[in-house]
Amino acid sequence: MVPVPVRPFSSSRYIGVMNLDFRFAIISDLHIALPHTVWDHPNRIHWVEISIPALEVILERLSQLPLDFLLLPGDLTQHGEPENHAWLAGRLTKLPYPAFVIPGNHDLPQTLGETAAIAPGDFSRLYRAFGYNDSHQLYYTQQVLPGVRLIGLNSIGFDSAGNQVGRVDDTQLQWLKTVLAESSHDLNLVMIHHNIVEHLPNQAKHPLAKRYLLENAAELCTVLQQGGVQLVFTGHLHIQDIAFSHGLYDITTGSLISYPHPYRLLHYFTNQQHWLTIASERVEAVPGWTRLQQRSRRYLERRSPLFLRQLLTHPPLNLSPAEAEALIPDLRNFWSAIASGDAIFHFPHFPTAIRQYFEQYSALNQEGQPQLIDNHTTLLLKNHQ
Repeated sequence: MVPVPVRPFSSSRYIGVMNLDFRFAIISDLHIALPHTVWDHPNRIHWVEISIPALEVILERLSQLPLDFLLLPGDLTQHGEPENHAWLAGRLTKLPYPAFVIPGNHDLPQTLGETAAIAPGDFSRLYRAFGYNDSHQLYYTQQVLPGVRLIGLNSIGFDSAGNQVGRVDDTQLQWLKTVLAESSHDLNLVMIHHNIVEHLPNQAKHPLAKRYLLENAAELCTVLQQGGVQLVFTGHLHIQDIAFSHGLYDITTGSLISYPHPYRLLHYFTNQQHWLTIASERVEAVPGWTRLQQRSRRYLERRSPLFLRQLLTHPPLNLSPAEAEALIPDLRNFWSAIASGDAIFHFPHFPTAIRQYFEQYSALNQEGQPQLIDNHTTLLLKNHQ
């Protein structure tokens, strides 16, 4: 949806002199739910009941690859249940490579823990082996490889009324500035749950989409850009998309439990220049759920009218309920196509303003040509001494 410069991109900051060659994977928005904790809702569009078997399918696939580490950018559990966090932490200890996590909005749904969900202060203790070994905070930094540093940020906060907000607080921003200044010769990779770059048209102002974007994204982007960061890995939005702004690539990964059940494989290497190749794979089936891709897409399309009614009747379209209902059949695969990544939309029979609105969600470059890079691409990050 948002034009991305691909091969080449000139960085304004030099990324070290060390030759780098490492591989890692991303699994996002797992929403792990043990069978007895599955929380059902008549309007839900996600299949939390396959979270564990789908994860096992991916981990089996990853066991065949020479990975250096795994990133899990938030929403690790269904609703922050202690037993679901404990199960995941236990499973991650069995991996042959390091794994690093951060919290998502589902992991810390409230300011105080109760039997149904852990408290924010418990998160770093539960995941001490997965990034938080030297931190009692909900953010951390780890030297994952020589010359490569991971910075795990926390975007889950609460306002004075106890309502959850997506924001990086001032204390964390000051800490981040210090970390970046002290690691200026490292390749700094950043992981955060909320998007920091818009992945949807006018996302920051859209009444339905803005909650997926960090409230103070512009402020964080300034700090990251000044610190020489170029690569940020996010989740939350449940779509496959790569967006670019403020000198930053925001690489967001779709959810394990919703169509298209993706995960990413990444290879960073230097060969006179700095390269990042990104490949995406999907869970095709889990025990008892054959033809998962087809079944999942149909399920999402059947559940889409509720979302579409809101989209059509809210700003900026502001259609009447009757006008919205007339368009819904043609838009039934709209969100599944966005979730899949690399979507191209064409609605020539729609009224001009409505047609233009929906077609702006297409993956096009600045010349209006298809730019299919959300799932498979190579980024060339030039460096300058």
